[in-house]
Amino acid sequence: MFYVILLAMVAAFLALRLYSVLGKRTGHEQPLPKPAEDRVAAAPLPRTIDVKPERSATAPRVIESAAESGLRAVVAADPAFDVAQFVDGAKSAYRMILEAFWKGDREMLGWLAEEGVRDAFVSAIDAREANGEVLDNRLVSIERAVVSEASVEGRVARITVRFDADIAAITRDADGNVIAGSMTDAVETHDAWTFARNLRSDDPNWKLADTDEA
Repeated sequence: MFYVILLAMVAAFLALRLYSVLGKRTGHEQPLPKPAEDRVAAAPLPRTIDVKPERSATAPRVIESAAESGLRAVVAADPAFDVAQFVDGAKSAYRMILEAFWKGDREMLGWLAEEGVRDAFVSAIDAREANGEVLDNRLVSIERAVVSEASVEGRVARITVRFDADIAAITRDADGNVIAGSMTDAVETHDAWTFARNLRSDDPNWKLADTDEA
């Protein structure tokens, strides 16, 4: 019984964690990305709505022009959506998912990714473990994260974020010997991850729905 209660507590913690990192409005950002609970349909947006978050002249742009119309559709379906908060949350999710994959944490991947993506990760973990290999990777930095695409199809919103990151990667054998990679030389990576959420679902969490190289 204690184990069941503990699992329930862990599940609740993870749900709250994802809700906090993937788009909760704080009141200090422009109105754009946040996963919202089931709500009454929003009124139409003004044609002049600004989908760009406030930023200084030197701050990096977090929205590509090709994504702006899609983000307007997301805002129309969910007026509490906040783009700056969403991008910050996507970066946290990027780190959490990579670390879960590297550690072979199948349960965490089940919380963070949709079924198809989770299964692909799990298959790679299974193959790695069958070969007696262990990943000793570290996300050094996320140099850039920008929304490159966005859309709403029916009730489902999909947002693609392009990540430019530096990763230090080592693969070890079962005895701990390094068989590939280096912890002193970070590798530049360029990923395009798509997060999805049913805007009418009681589940407030966005999940990883697709991965690709950018």
